[in-house]
Parts: sequence; structure tokens; C-alpha cells
Amino acid sequence: MTKTVNHWIGGKTVEGASGNWGPVTDPATGAVTTRVALASAAEVDAAVSAAREAYTTWGTSSLAQRTAILFRYRALLDAHRDDIAALITAEHGKVHSDALGEVARGLEIVELACGITTQLKGELSTQVSQRVDVAAIRQPLGVVAGITPFNFPAMVPMWMFPLAVACGNTFVLKPSEKDPSAANLLAELATQAGLPDGVLNVVHGDKVAVDALLEHPGVAAVSFVGSTPIARYIHTTASAHGKRVQALGGAKNHMLVLPDADLDAAADAAVSAAYGSAGERCMAISAVVAVGSVGDELVQKIRERAEKIVIGPGTDPVSEMGPLITKAHRDKVASYVTGAAAQGAEVVLDGTGHTVDGFEDGHWIGLSLLDKVSTDSDAYRDEIFGPVLCVLRAGTYEEGVALINASPYGNGTAIFTRDGGAARRFQLEIEAGMVGVNVPIPVPVGYHSFGGWKDSLFGDHHIYGNDGVHFYTRGKVVTTRWPDPADAPAGVDLGFPRNH
Repeated sequence: MTKTVNHWIGGKTVEGASGNWGPVTDPATGAVTTRVALASAAEVDAAVSAAREAYTTWGTSSLAQRTAILFRYRALLDAHRDDIAALITAEHGKVHSDALGEVARGLEIVELACGITTQLKGELSTQVSQRVDVAAIRQPLGVVAGITPFNFPAMVPMWMFPLAVACGNTFVLKPSEKDPSAANLLAELATQAGLPDGVLNVVHGDKVAVDALLEHPGVAAVSFVGSTPIARYIHTTASAHGKRVQALGGAKNHMLVLPDADLDAAADAAVSAAYGSAGERCMAISAVVAVGSVGDELVQKIRERAEKIVIGPGTDPVSEMGPLITKAHRDKVASYVTGAAAQGAEVVLDGTGHTVDGFEDGHWIGLSLLDKVSTDSDAYRDEIFGPVLCVLRAGTYEEGVALINASPYGNGTAIFTRDGGAARRFQLEIEAGMVGVNVPIPVPVGYHSFGGWKDSLFGDHHIYGNDGVHFYTRGKVVTTRWPDPADAPAGVDLGFPRNH
């Protein structure tokens, strides 16, 4: 029987009223297992209204109250790790261990939110002039919204709403309609932890719901993670409606491998970073730039490792990589491989014909490795978002850096080398927001902020960390002068009662 996912508004399940429903498939079988309500503009308005009502008390609640709830929430999330991961596997397809890793990285931001008291401390300067003090404080924005992608249906929402509500805002989450169930469980657990009704709401939907949030006068700010074209649209539209926006876009992350690198370590890193989570992550390494003479040996080492990866259902403990999210996405990813040779690449591994016995209707694709890829080919220029790794050749370090910096994307990048001087030059010269030195996926820990440069970010703020706190609050400076009791007019005594 098909499951139904409805909205979560005002602390309870609210049935979809638009009459529009979207299908949710199990990527391992291709079968439709769930239908999800697709919200109308009126339903989005109901969620915003619930959030606005809740803000009247939540926005002035004490830090002690907020953090007590967040500590309880963290404990509930920890107790339900497997339940959240199971929903991710069922609707996204990633293997269970990978889904558990996603939950763990989301929990980092909940833990950061538990310590919001130190993040919200203001500043005070006394006696800037005679009896004049100046204080800087940060206050919440009001109702804020988050629009999140399919590839991390639990982690990316947790990058947003825990910090937002810890800062005193209320939140409306619009998760991906491709894998919606995890978001509802996150909201239900927040209510169990004692989060007041309306502080966290979940509305499901497509472009109708997105546009309603972007245009709603009751929404003060919008957070987004997704592809670059949509991030640009989100930023443009929401900004035009007077909202603060952080919109994280797509990527084409490069890994520069110098001749002195440990090639075994580099090959291990390339395989895990390119093919983990089936390549469906914005921090995947999708292009390796081999410098000098190391290319042939590096490609061979990558191939040997890639051929051993076990592909299968995410529920099978043996599986190391699962299927792609939809059949349409699987076919699009495959098209880059089938067209690569005609655009000059050497197809070292072709995973487009991969199937899994007993799951023939799943959205399967194997690992693909393309060598000697041209920078003007489709496989290099586009964000493929699948298990396809491109290898490019560069004669020198300078040539490799110039190649990477010419990309319109600037999300993450990495260098593999034993030379500290080269690594230091790289981290200063490379045009990307996140840099790894012998670390292939340099996703910052929760107390540092995540975000790219160039077409990988629209807006001024990165997500979580200090940038996240600043995004979900606005600064206010208060200048005060108080009369000295000794200067009071005759007959009025503002001093302490005399006792001698």
C-alpha cells in the first residue's frame, strides 16, 4: 500500500488540500512507494502564518529555554539515528552507513545550536564619551524559510533550522519532494523535544510552493542548497522581494595531484570522493587534474579500486554504493559517459550497463572513469551529479591551478602532495571557498562555515558556523547616556538611600 506524506504545520500533521500529489520511488526497485502532498500557495501561507504566530513568543523566549529544548532534541535525534537513516535509504537510495554519516554531520549543527548562548553574546564599550556607553546586540529576523535538495534530505535541513530557531526565529522548511519523509520525522522529534507548535513547519511541494515562499511578505530570509541555475533563480527572486538570501549552488570540484603525491592515498581519496553517495553530492570530486608524469599510474590505480566497489541496494550491508535517485537522473548521467569518446575522452570504465540481480528495475549505474578529458567537453563543463570521474592532464602546477581557476564553479577543491610549500601556495592561490590538503572532501566541521565562491554561492553568507548565526540574526547598536545621580536637580535624589 502506498504511504502518504503530508505537511507538518503548527505542531501537527496537516493533510494536503491542493489535490496535487507527487510520486516517491524506491530507487533500488523503481517502484512508487509513497505519494507526497504538493502544497498550493494557500497552504504555504498557512505554514507562514503558523510560524508568524509562534514567533510572537518564541522570538522573545529565553536562551535557557531554547537551549534546553535543543539539548533534548539532540538526544532524540541520537536515539533515532537508524530510523532517520532508514528513511533516507528508502527514498534516496544511499547505503545505510552513508545515511548514518549524513545524520551524524547534521547532528554537528544541532550541537552548535545547543551552544548558541556564546554565539549570541553582544559587545559593550563603556565610557565612549562622558557617561555614554555603546552596545552591539543581535536579534532574530522573524520567519525564515529553507529549501533543501534531495541528496541530503536530513543533513541539509539540519544545517539550517536548528541554528535559525536557536537564534529565536521560526522556520518553514520546503524539502525535496523526491525524498520527503526524513524532514517530517525531524519535525516530529522537535515537537517531542518540546519545541512550541509553529516554530518548525514542513511544507512539501514543487515550484508552486517554492515561489510562494520566495514571494511571501511574511518571510524575512531564505536559505537554499541545490543546483547553480536554481540557486541563481532563488537569489534573484527572493532578493527582489526584499529578503535576505543564502543560496548555495552547484560545483565541479577538482583534485590536483602533484608528482610527489602518495599515489595510493590519492587514488583511495579519488574513488571515495568521486563515487561515494553515488556521486550525488555537491562536494564530490568530479575532476582529477594529474600533473606531470603521474597520470597513467594514477588512472590505473583509480581503475583497480573502482572495479572492486560493490553496488547494490542500500539495505544490503555488503553494498558500498546504491542507485541514483530517479530513472531520469540515471539516464542523464549515463548520457555523459556514452557521449564522452566522441568528445575526445578515453573511456577507461563505462558503468552505464550495470544492473543488479533481483533489482532490475532499479535506477542503477556503475562507476565510470574518463581519462584525458577536454575542458570544452560536456562531461567536464557540466555538474553531472553521478558516479563519473573525469581525469585531466596538466604539465605543471601552474597549469593545473590555472585550469581549476578557469572553472565557473568554486565550491571545494583539494591538492595531494608531500610538499608543504606547494600546499601553502595552493590554498592561497586557488579560487574556491573550501580547500583540502590531502583531504579530498573538505567539508568544514560545524563551528566553521560551509560555502563556495563564484557560481557556487549567491548571497554574502555561507551556511552554518559563524556565518549561519549572522545570517539568521541582524545587528543592532544601542548608544546610551544616563544622568549621574550627583547631577540631579535639587529636591530629586536619584542616589541610593543614605544610611549614615
